Amino acid sequence: MPLEQLPLAGRTALVTGVSRRRGIGFAVARRLAELGAGLCIQHHRPHDVDQPWGGDDLDAVCAELRAVLAPGADFTDVAADLADPASVPMLIEAARGLGGRLELLVCNHAKSGDDGSILDMTPERLDAFWQVNTRSTLLLTAAFARTVGGDPDAAPRRPGERLGGRGPYPEPTARVFWMTSGQQLGPMRGEVAYATSKAALAGVTATVAAELLELGIVLNTINPGPVNTGYLDPETTDRPLGELQDHLAGTPFGRVGRPEDPAALIAWLATGGGWVVGQVLTSDGGFSLA
Repeated sequence: MPLEQLPLAGRTALVTGVSRRRGIGFAVARRLAELGAGLCIQHHRPHDVDQPWGGDDLDAVCAELRAVLAPGADFTDVAADLADPASVPMLIEAARGLGGRLELLVCNHAKSGDDGSILDMTPERLDAFWQVNTRSTLLLTAAFARTVGGDPDAAPRRPGERLGGRGPYPEPTARVFWMTSGQQLGPMRGEVAYATSKAALAGVTATVAAELLELGIVLNTINPGPVNTGYLDPETTDRPLGELQDHLAGTPFGRVGRPEDPAALIAWLATGGGWVVGQVLTSDGGFSLA
């Protein structure tokens, strides 16, 4: 496609959790790059190597993303542990340093593994999931919004007070995407800390979306359903697969998601779905309906 026809040409996307070519973050980053966006990606390989499915070759990850960049689009990658709040301004500055205008934030990163049932919960386990999956997403979103939308009034807001933006806006000034896990649609046994941290994002989506909208920024949260990024392969799974296979037999497509499935939804929302605001969107091929 000619450069002038690429809908994201001249724009920069910050995508977190891009460390494995089988991951959702990689599929999202690749699709946005194909649409013309420059990329700043975040990765934290030490998390992956501790999982049964293991890590990936980060040089290969970056090389494959560079290969699909449009002419003139920039790329950078940042190794950062999002459990550390200091990583947030570092990521925003890295994204701002690219040539395009920073307009997209995809908070795809997540801590998984080392979870358990309600009987296994400890303060340390709950805090670890909260710090990575919830706190860092909120802090990244806040830093992104201040960067691209400005802060019309720096004074702290009281309950019920509006941000006081500069609208109306002819189109969204920027877009933010969060990722959740469908924990409101059914139980996630043995993943209490993970489900809790993701449920917080789904639960606060409307509140944060309403505030960001005053700055022209559109926020939506994506529930991709089960997507096989390696954790559902029999040789690298971290869970029993029998019930899942039985459930899949009753679904219309007979499969779990592929990373390209949520990537396609995010790409559409990033380029033409500006009228969809503050939603928790389930894109699971009917998995939750079977």
